[in-house]
Amino acid sequence: MSRSVSLVAVSGSLHSPSKTTVLVGEILAEFAEGLRAGGIDVETHLIELGGIGRDFSGALRRDELSPPAEDALRRIESATLLIVGSPVYRASFTGLFKHVFDFVGQYSLIDKPVLLAATGGSDRHALIIEHQFRPLFSFFQALTLPIGVYASDADFVDYRIASKSLRGRLEQAVSRGLPVVRGTLPDAVSAYVATW
Repeated sequence: MSRSVSLVAVSGSLHSPSKTTVLVGEILAEFAEGLRAGGIDVETHLIELGGIGRDFSGALRRDELSPPAEDALRRIESATLLIVGSPVYRASFTGLFKHVFDFVGQYSLIDKPVLLAATGGSDRHALIIEHQFRPLFSFFQALTLPIGVYASDADFVDYRIASKSLRGRLEQAVSRGLPVVRGTLPDAVSAYVATW
């Protein structure tokens, strides 16, 4: 049976070009390739908050959001896999990133696989994934994948990944995450229940 899944990446960067957007875009492409190799139809979407941030900035309630902002939220909530990333800003993710996820339905990410990623000026900020991202997505009861991907400025040249070490971490995160993502697909869940 043909299966189709939606992979959605969210970049919390406020700038373009952006190292964060490059990073989450590469992770998105790697996951898509891995799933397609297993015969799964994949749709990918990259949401750049720097491009649609103004559609969120003036709203206090979800019913005040513009159609593009509501569309972005629906993509996030209906994704099979969510890839989220932000540059480190004052020891956390950007305020706009948090503001967007304040509108996401409280129960819409339950058991959804989420790959966490971040970028910063140096390796000293790498624990943002554990101290900021994991608690946020634990609130949503999402299934955060075991390996997050952190990249520093030195890992990029002209907004392209230039570090073999970062490339290796990225590939490891995807290879460890793919079985988890496959295990959450409806066919896999049905097969498990049938043998239980």
